[in-house]
Amino acid sequence: MAPVSDDPTAAAIAKLEADGAAAATVASFAGQLQRLAAGDLGMLAESELEAVTDLPDAERLEVDSQLIAALLDQTVVIKLNGGLGTSMGLAGPKSLLEVKDGLSFLDITARQIEALRAKHGGARLPLVLLNSFRTREPSLAALASHGQLSGDLPADFLQGRVPKLVDDGSFAPVAWPADPELEWSPPGHGDIYPALVGSGMLEQMLGAGYRYAFVANADNLGAVLDPAILCWIAAEQAPFVIEVADRTAADRKGGHIARRADGTLVLREIAQTPDQDLEAFADTERHRYFNTNSIWLDLQALGAALGDDGVIDLPMIVNRKTVDPSDEDSVPVVQLESAIGAAIAVIPGAKAIRVPRSRFLPVKTTDDLLVLRSDAYELGADGQIALAAACAGRAPLAELDGDYFRLIEEFEARFAHGAPSLAAAERLTVKGDVSFGERVTVSGAVTVEAAAGESLQVEDGATLSG
Repeated sequence: MAPVSDDPTAAAIAKLEADGAAAATVASFAGQLQRLAAGDLGMLAESELEAVTDLPDAERLEVDSQLIAALLDQTVVIKLNGGLGTSMGLAGPKSLLEVKDGLSFLDITARQIEALRAKHGGARLPLVLLNSFRTREPSLAALASHGQLSGDLPADFLQGRVPKLVDDGSFAPVAWPADPELEWSPPGHGDIYPALVGSGMLEQMLGAGYRYAFVANADNLGAVLDPAILCWIAAEQAPFVIEVADRTAADRKGGHIARRADGTLVLREIAQTPDQDLEAFADTERHRYFNTNSIWLDLQALGAALGDDGVIDLPMIVNRKTVDPSDEDSVPVVQLESAIGAAIAVIPGAKAIRVPRSRFLPVKTTDDLLVLRSDAYELGADGQIALAAACAGRAPLAELDGDYFRLIEEFEARFAHGAPSLAAAERLTVKGDVSFGERVTVSGAVTVEAAAGESLQVEDGATLSG
């Protein structure tokens, strides 16, 4: 039920209800609004936290060959598939972007699922997508070519959306007649919990005999279900596990785990960090582990934690933006979000596990895409992505000029003949309007720069070394 009319948050809740949101989504949003109105900005101060220094190591785990087939038969793979890749200029689902050997993220994920089923006695192991309204239709159409990967479950369920709020203290829902779609924002992947309940998906999973779920971003090809971790979770009876990896300088802005004084693990994002603590947040020696956003859930324990209303009291993330992100002069708004991994702080017995960096292989920019498309990585018949032996254990870096390569259309035009060979490269930096011919090889650390106002063509068969 919506709050009474004199509640300053009532209009936002009424707007969400009128949009047809499930009761669990409305209840979760209402709880966040109440905290926001009370002045809670979801901050996690450094003084309240302790560093995490030691965790179980996934690389030391072994598969229980007697149990794994039965465990896989009780496990669902959920891919977070709501993103459109707008930062790269994509108009459709990011997961349909060609990423390796002519295959998309979803194609490779399907190959991974099929290989695991075949290896482990034909276990059910369904693949289910958490879609947005914009990604649903094209993603399901693309997956249809791989057969019924969701098995005895629906192929997907939908994430919600919530109103953007005017950032003037009233927290009224913003009105933007020029483009009403901009009045809404995604609530973050923490929305998976009310979405599981509101869609009926959690009830269906439990009713069909599924006990575990492995949840990961659709654009992270390193996030493949690891049977050894599943066996460990079952043995530990862990209700919730978050995969974390060693932080490097490149991960200073990414969310990290820490521990409260009472021993509870928490996930802290940079938007939850007070200004005076930003230096400590970025200290990779103190806060050693970053969140890969790969999560394991015991569905029975999750059902108990969510209760009948489907609400789990996740730490809130308050993002301040403008209603039109492309117009800095448009109305300032607050967007309320939550992170799926934040449940580590509210589910009793939740754990974290250290995983190798190879399990974190996202594509956030065309820089990432170039390296993954190159010969620095190899795609196996089982869908596993591995660093090529020639790289000697170190992935090359690409730094492409954002003015010419940020958008996928620009990127494809300048690499019309495919990615150069990067297996022997340490770093490729490209500045200015540069296009690459076919069979280009990069060795060592190389910078290619076009003069201002001019274009540069790297010739076919060129070898660039530095």
